[in-house]
Amino acid sequence: MALTLEIVTPEARVYSDTIDTVVIPTVEGEIGILPGHIPLLTQVESGELRVTKGGAVHHLAVGKGFAEVQGDKVSVLAESAIEEEKIDESAVEKAMERAEEALRGKESLDPAEIERLEGVVRFAVAQLGVKRRRR
Repeated sequence: MALTLEIVTPEARVYSDTIDTVVIPTVEGEIGILPGHIPLLTQVESGELRVTKGGAVHHLAVGKGFAEVQGDKVSVLAESAIEEEKIDESAVEKAMERAEEALRGKESLDPAEIERLEGVVRFAVAQLGVKRRRR
């Protein structure tokens, strides 16, 4: 028995495949999903998502969003997501620095912009965590 995993962002379908298991970062901690899991709707937190297929583990960084489990289908709707091999550390570090610099003057920013910039920083931290975890 297998699971079907689909990870979608506003820009694209980032991942779609038949897998063995998935571990999703949620606001209440990591949850593991196996075939036959009960129906579930949960809030995804920025972090590392781990997919196991055929004994190999694939790592992705995901931003905030939601995950739904229905039968043997897992759907993750996230603000952002990227596979480990596509992460450019230098670009991520620069984006994080720009967002942190903008946040230093947050007295002049509206709440929506502050939230967006904080999301950029959280997703950058998640990407760097995924990319650097083996060092």
